[in-house]
Amino acid sequence: MKKGRLEAFSDGVLAIIITIMVLEMKVPHGHDFTSLKPLIPVITSYILSFIYIGIYWNNHHHLMHTVNHVNGNVLWANLHLLFWLSLVPFVTGWMGENQFAVIPVASYGFILLMAAIAYFILQSIILKQHGKNSVLAKAIGNDLKGKMSPILYIIGIFASWLSPLAAGGIYTLVAFIWLIPDKRIERIYNENQED
Repeated sequence: MKKGRLEAFSDGVLAIIITIMVLEMKVPHGHDFTSLKPLIPVITSYILSFIYIGIYWNNHHHLMHTVNHVNGNVLWANLHLLFWLSLVPFVTGWMGENQFAVIPVASYGFILLMAAIAYFILQSIILKQHGKNSVLAKAIGNDLKGKMSPILYIIGIFASWLSPLAAGGIYTLVAFIWLIPDKRIERIYNENQED
């Protein structure tokens, strides 16, 4: 099967996720900046989640550039990833509306952890399908960021019980680690196109 429909569907779902998140933000009833103060947790959680969805969109885009064809396993693994990402608006709103309370912050970390695991599964299935000498296999290498992120999410989940602010800091740190697009795939892909 060709990958075009998978890419188009994924892009559409991610666009809807971002749209849902922004629609969840309620306009304040005041007309000055003090009316925005109660919305700071909501806006902060939205910004962090927007960055995360952007990171997944960017990395998914690069990942799909390495794919020649997809099969049912890839389609289901991609849906598994989209399922976890579709829960980001819920936990984003929950966390922001409750001023970064313990259980919403821990739940946010859990959704991030599950999305990271789902992305790893998708990547692994594509690797298995395309082989050890594929563009993706060469680009990923030891995948330090991919291995480090779930560990940091787990630390963040446990930290949320001690300090939700510290947990939020850990989630933000992981976002910053991934914020700069992963150039490995792009570099290897471009090198292979020149050959």
